[in-house]
Amino acid sequence: MPETKPALVLHLISGGDPLVFTVPPEDSAELERNLHLLVEHGSVETIRTKDGEKMVVNFAHVAVAYIEDLMQKGQHFGLR
Repeated sequence: MPETKPALVLHLISGGDPLVFTVPPEDSAELERNLHLLVEHGSVETIRTKDGEKMVVNFAHVAVAYIEDLMQKGQHFGLR
């Protein structure tokens, strides 16, 4: 199976560059399934990063959120 490097990409309502956090592959599928609910409801959620840190995200300040595989070649929506 090819190596993947899933990342949570957050575009804040205030604008600016997107925030990109790598997440553990085992967490990415569930997080991706729930992202629409987190953004729709403006939820506050604790997200575990790939390096084991925990961060709290207030999705009320997020305009767009998605999981991106950073190992894919080519263009990435929102990433330069």
